[in-house]
Amino acid sequence: MKRKETSQLRAFWNEFRRVRFGIVGLVLFAVFVLIVAFEPLLMPYRDANERWRDMTYWLDSPRNALPVWVNWFSAKDYAVAEKLEATSVTESQVGTLRMMTMEFDYDFDYERPPTDFQLVMTLTGNASLQMEVIRPDGESLNYQRSTSSSGTRELRISIAQNLQDKVFRLASPFADPDVIASENPETIDAVATMFAVAGPSMLRNTSPLQGTYTCRLTVALTGEDSQLDSAHVIIAGGVAGWMGTDASKRDIWSGLIAGTKWALLIGLLTSFVSVAVGVVYGVVAGYFGGWIDSAMNRVFEIFLSMPLLPILIVMSAVFKPSIWTMIIMMCLFFWVGPVKTVRSMALQIKENTYIEAAKALGASHRRIVFKHLLPQLVPYAFATMALSVPSAIVYEASISLIGLGDATVVTWGQILQDAYASGAVLQGTWWWVVPPGIAIALMGMTFAFIGFAMDTILNPKLRTR
Repeated sequence: MKRKETSQLRAFWNEFRRVRFGIVGLVLFAVFVLIVAFEPLLMPYRDANERWRDMTYWLDSPRNALPVWVNWFSAKDYAVAEKLEATSVTESQVGTLRMMTMEFDYDFDYERPPTDFQLVMTLTGNASLQMEVIRPDGESLNYQRSTSSSGTRELRISIAQNLQDKVFRLASPFADPDVIASENPETIDAVATMFAVAGPSMLRNTSPLQGTYTCRLTVALTGEDSQLDSAHVIIAGGVAGWMGTDASKRDIWSGLIAGTKWALLIGLLTSFVSVAVGVVYGVVAGYFGGWIDSAMNRVFEIFLSMPLLPILIVMSAVFKPSIWTMIIMMCLFFWVGPVKTVRSMALQIKENTYIEAAKALGASHRRIVFKHLLPQLVPYAFATMALSVPSAIVYEASISLIGLGDATVVTWGQILQDAYASGAVLQGTWWWVVPPGIAIALMGMTFAFIGFAMDTILNPKLRTR
């Protein structure tokens, strides 16, 4: 880099760092870049990008769970989502049967019970199993089942979905007879009852029974090909992850991290292409003037008068929505933004004596435009580009919110669209709506701060000393 260019950059930086909100914008931009760079380390669900719409990937997560930090401010702590591995495993041979016994210990010390308690395993071949959940007070719940299959399948035993009648029988000796007579075993909150203190109000107005719950799994495998793998217990807590989960059990934090790169790509690529085209277009129109300027102004006015949203609606009805199609369409219509300002600046610059001198020396129009005119507009182009990024990001979020976005990628707008479609606001699941909204606002503020700072430096009328 030439010494003159280095000196100019140093002078620009000295001016830029005096604008405090510009520094704030640079810090926020650096944070977003670091998030993209370290995405695999920040996402607890590494395959969230590819399997965001695959509901089988999220089966082990709780539904509509609050963020874990809610417990810091709650008077009654919610149970935290956990995955329990076996604390002990024993195997034995009884005749032709291969017996496996596994125990899972769950230390429950919360004021609110989990939303579900699931025993998950992968079975191959023929097997008979018995599950026993032993409460801290010695009471236990028992479940038996036999399976027969030539292939491998996953088996889930859920207290909330499969064992309501057994929980009802467990509570019957303790609960109020009038309550027992009026309750339907299929409609009780089986998990809350399972984790409640034994007593007359066990089925209603439950008090949590804290202590260690032991889940004992005994499996009898028949045949050499029979196998038990990947047995574990899933505690579907009331809180899970830094940003909670949505109605499809997806981790919102993973979605926010995955959406960061798309927000940067959409904003930066759209603003770069559209501003570059608009600046060149405005310079050419202002430099040549005459009928060329008039014709280019007519084209500019046509694009300026065309509404982008209805066109996108029609295109999405004809073609499959795509993030790249959206970026191309925004570039095709956003380039008109800087044209008028650049054209007026080009009209002033081309009257300078060094432009006349270049013409007298025989310089070509291309050399004059790209060597003498455009370099003077580069600072303005960068400021305009920074200010254009928020509008591209917000536009994508708006398009996705009305259901016209690309559902194959994870964007903040898609997260908001899913929340809107599921009635998150009406259901009070604020953690599904607020985080992506804040992320969009922060990204917009980042480039707005940088753009305003550059505009303040480059526009003498805005300088304050």
